[in-house]
Amino acid sequence: MADLVTLVTGASSGIGEALARRLAKERHDLVMTARRADRLEALAHELETAHRIKAYAVPADLSRPGAPTELVQQIEARGLAVHWLVNNAGFGTVGLFHAMPVERELEEITLNVEVLVELTGRLLPPMVRRGRGVVMNIASVGAYLPSPHMATYTATKAFVLSFSEAIAVELQDTGVRVLCVCPGVTRTEFQDRANVETGHVPDMLQQTAEDVADEAVRAVGHGAVVVNGLLNRATLGLLKFVPHALVTRIAGRLVRPREA
Repeated sequence: MADLVTLVTGASSGIGEALARRLAKERHDLVMTARRADRLEALAHELETAHRIKAYAVPADLSRPGAPTELVQQIEARGLAVHWLVNNAGFGTVGLFHAMPVERELEEITLNVEVLVELTGRLLPPMVRRGRGVVMNIASVGAYLPSPHMATYTATKAFVLSFSEAIAVELQDTGVRVLCVCPGVTRTEFQDRANVETGHVPDMLQQTAEDVADEAVRAVGHGAVVVNGLLNRATLGLLKFVPHALVTRIAGRLVRPREA
């Protein structure tokens, strides 16, 4: 029988790394993937030593055609079976859509949406057959807020939210649980890589990656969606009473390129 493992994508930094650390504390054996092999291997060694688990580093650029299938094949070749899938890999772009290279926007859709759907589609059927498992998809509060300057990113996260909620209902009698995690502004490398300005966002609305990971793991089995942070949940609740067109304009003021 295959050994059960948790697969974390985008595990070399930020929320993905924090989730890997949090799950290692729960004694999950891990398969971690991201592009940065050195970081992955160092993290795998650290977690194995600290928590006496097995941690496999499998470097991959999941946006490359065929890479998700190859990742699944590598996991199976090691005699492993995924019982928790954490779809965290993704990135964001910031700027006016018409002024940015469309090739980068398409790559964003590939990683944030297509890879998530493919890995879920390939790894979910065995979970259903076993009668247990978890699919955790990392979205964003942006899933609720179409955001000028991050049009593609928030659209991909809206897809992740809708997809997660739908399959959660489909799977409700199978023993497999689905959780869509919707963090707000989180202090990670994401802001630097996306070149997004967050200095104007109040500290009380920002979280650490560790906060997000802890809340996400504790939320498994308690509903299909968790919006991270009490103030973020309250803010989204209040925005339900604001005209949608105005919400979009507000989001455009909150999200802007750093150089602006």
